Amino acid sequence: MAIRTTLLAAAACLALAGPAGARNIVLTNDDGLTSNVVALYEALKAAGHDVVVSVPCTNQSGQGAALGIARPIAPLKAPCLNDAAEAGAPGAGPMTRKGLPGGGSDFYYVDGTPVASLLHGVEVVAMARWGKAPDLVLSGPNEGQNVGAIILSSGTVSAAQVAAVLGIPAIALSAGAGTEAASLDNPQSDEVARRSVELVAHLEALSKGAALLPAGLALNVNFPDRLEGARWQLSEIGTYNAYKVGFTANMAATASPMMQMMAKSRGAEIPALPGVSFDINTATPAAEQMDDESVVYRKAIAVSPMQAGYAYPVGAMVLTGEQLAALFPAQGK
Repeated sequence: MAIRTTLLAAAACLALAGPAGARNIVLTNDDGLTSNVVALYEALKAAGHDVVVSVPCTNQSGQGAALGIARPIAPLKAPCLNDAAEAGAPGAGPMTRKGLPGGGSDFYYVDGTPVASLLHGVEVVAMARWGKAPDLVLSGPNEGQNVGAIILSSGTVSAAQVAAVLGIPAIALSAGAGTEAASLDNPQSDEVARRSVELVAHLEALSKGAALLPAGLALNVNFPDRLEGARWQLSEIGTYNAYKVGFTANMAATASPMMQMMAKSRGAEIPALPGVSFDINTATPAAEQMDDESVVYRKAIAVSPMQAGYAYPVGAMVLTGEQLAALFPAQGK
């Protein structure tokens, strides 16, 4: 209850945030080098934070918490997204694209999953830079919202979750699909970045120099497609899903307008093969679902508290140790 009360106060008072203290921040995502990540880096640096970027070489949306354990990362066979690194470059390292902010010395890539990129940022880049874990991990802003059940497959949310399990305050940030761009200067990215820094500043004001979030808590933040005048609103990860995801025997025959748009953006056609379908959920949410982030993000900036990992609150335990022991009587009796 104390955590929820604190976050309610934060959501109500964000516009009153004072200047943020300087924090060491690892910025990661699941999309690679994008306009969103460049804009947020610049805004965080302008606010006085020390920031390093560690993102996938290519778009890794939907990879969730995948790691690629014990699979060595070979040199690149093709350039990274937006020429972050060239073919033949190491599988992980500093970006080589010219013209990145600050000369690009704070930008790194990994030819791997979002969580692998996060770990590279936390365990390699941050340790080399600060000799310790960062004060904060920001994952995103994603190109498209992450709300409802689909967050289970989200690399954006999974990176924040892994950071939180490691004991690092973490926030997943997701913007509208309109922030996607072939270049690194989409003007919508600047506003998302400004509001993201606003959130960090207010959490800093609440923390009074302590950790930005309580242990075991992460945030899932989703920005509406239109940010003009959008207010901050506490929400919850509930039972209403913004998207319909399912398996289909013929993707071409059942492709939704959204799937067709996604295929067009990749310059590809949808094949007449089995696969996972994706569409907007047009069903009306029930009265008890109106605080779900899947509803809130369409009109406000939805801030959803997330429990880190799979731990269940001890006070709410429904299976006691004694009951569990009774399921397995001592051997030999």
